[in-house]
Amino acid sequence: MHPLPQPAVPGAVIKNAMTIDVEDYFQVSAFAPYIDRASWPARECRVEANIERILAVLATGGVHATFFTLGWIAERYPDMVRRIVAGGHELASHGYAHLRASDQSRAEFDDDIIRSKQLLEDIGGQQVIGYRAPSFSIGKDNLWALDALKEAGYRYSSSIYPIAHDHYGMPDAPRFAFYPNGPDGLLEIPITTVRMLQKNLPAGGGGYFRLLPYAVSRWMMNKVNRDDRQPAIFYFHPWEIDPGQPRPQGVGAKSRFRHYVNLERMEGRIARLTEDFAWDRMDRIFLGAR
Repeated sequence: MHPLPQPAVPGAVIKNAMTIDVEDYFQVSAFAPYIDRASWPARECRVEANIERILAVLATGGVHATFFTLGWIAERYPDMVRRIVAGGHELASHGYAHLRASDQSRAEFDDDIIRSKQLLEDIGGQQVIGYRAPSFSIGKDNLWALDALKEAGYRYSSSIYPIAHDHYGMPDAPRFAFYPNGPDGLLEIPITTVRMLQKNLPAGGGGYFRLLPYAVSRWMMNKVNRDDRQPAIFYFHPWEIDPGQPRPQGVGAKSRFRHYVNLERMEGRIARLTEDFAWDRMDRIFLGAR
């Protein structure tokens, strides 16, 4: 593992990365046992309306973000993708079909990441250089995926989560941006964690952000900025601001709790984040893009 050589300059204002994983409620990996992929085209899509609300919150806060977008969604809502780009945001890939990288062969993965990149670039009219694997599904057993991404023309990934979790995680990975396959390989930018009690604790969004009091999450991100002098990487999904979304039948209690807890508070919390921290796009923070 090869970490980046140095953190931010002491005293400088640290810009954190705001990121959105653009997928709809029925595409969540935890719902896969309960929702047949074949039913996706017939289900009520709510992503477009939710993205409009997110764009409004970001515009009010003067925030530019990175939108890791599913090809399946972009194909159906090309005007939404163009509005994201028109807002000054970075368009990045979340793959095409929301398949875990760890469940795919090299050939299947190549097809997915190339297809999604070309599709997003054709629709958005900007180069796509970032990728985030569904369910943070790149880890020690499939680091070859990062080589595949580089060969496909990507410049960074945000797919390794350095925590212990029942569905994903690589707890022994570095907490901050690093080169898993050496300095000539792809840059990996993990979701933010704080180091406490000899563990990496999640501090960068998702269900943890909805579950914990806002003040706790704000303290953790401030700690990373202040003590580690590193940008925080925050992520959320459009369905997380949508308490009125349809609720599939038969979903297990754990998945149901994780998915629905505090949805009604999420939009307000995102707005507070835009006020409490400085934000920018992943490509600008880590690759110096303009």
